[in-house]
Amino acid sequence: MQTDKIFYSLFQAFPSIFFAIIGDTTANVNAYQFVSVELKETAFRIDGVFIPTSETTNQPLYFVEVQFQLDSTFYRRFFAEIFLYLRQNESVNFWRAVVIYPQRSLDPNDRLPYQLLLDSSQVQRIYLDELDTGENSLQVAIVKLIIEREEAAVDKGRELILQARQQLADESTSKQIVELIETILLYKFTRLSREELAEMLGIDDEFKKTRMYQSIKEDGLEEGRQEGRQEGRQEGRQEGRQFLATFLATFLATFLATFLATFLATFLATFLATFF
Repeated sequence: MQTDKIFYSLFQAFPSIFFAIIGDTTANVNAYQFVSVELKETAFRIDGVFIPTSETTNQPLYFVEVQFQLDSTFYRRFFAEIFLYLRQNESVNFWRAVVIYPQRSLDPNDRLPYQLLLDSSQVQRIYLDELDTGENSLQVAIVKLIIEREEAAVDKGRELILQARQQLADESTSKQIVELIETILLYKFTRLSREELAEMLGIDDEFKKTRMYQSIKEDGLEEGRQEGRQEGRQEGRQEGRQFLATFLATFLATFLATFLATFLATFLATFLATFF
């Protein structure tokens, strides 16, 4: 599942969800812009940065990294990216870092050089499976849907869709939340066709017209094209091997037959000339 893309879409559409999972209920969400940042003259790219929209504000800038696979050198790279960003953006005075893991076991052990930072309020590590969804927090529950087991994900998705429609008075916001829930499920169930999953969830034609759904559809088409190219290359290699095997078998059979016939004729002629 393309977790980086899901989180990017999620935080860009609903920045309040980010502040909900880090437990900051006082942040002015509208004062932030969420972007992906590529650092100059390096191969470094930070998953996402919540940048205060006003340089005069005292609100911190947030570096966000989503880590869904074990990387023993993650913290060395992550903090290198942060301090390089600070070097290239001297106007930044207040910052915090947030790392999102699906579970604690993916938090690498190589922490000693950065232990003081990790133990401070400057850096916050989020383990999704440990998040508390108390008080019926819809935002946190949506994020936890990303790590929900497949056999329970569809039922949980339906439950969250119903909860969103009941709790959110604003129709536009409710619709966006429902789209987001459906998007997460569409990314999770890669083995199902979009038509099958749409039937399971009751996705209507109106949702299929949204940019979010079209983006998923394009991703699926591209994956299909890539799989097709891979399958084509694999079939080509198999056919090539079969052709080579047939060619070699035919060549060797012809060569051996010719060689043996020539050898026997020469041998018999020499034998007869010698003894008769």
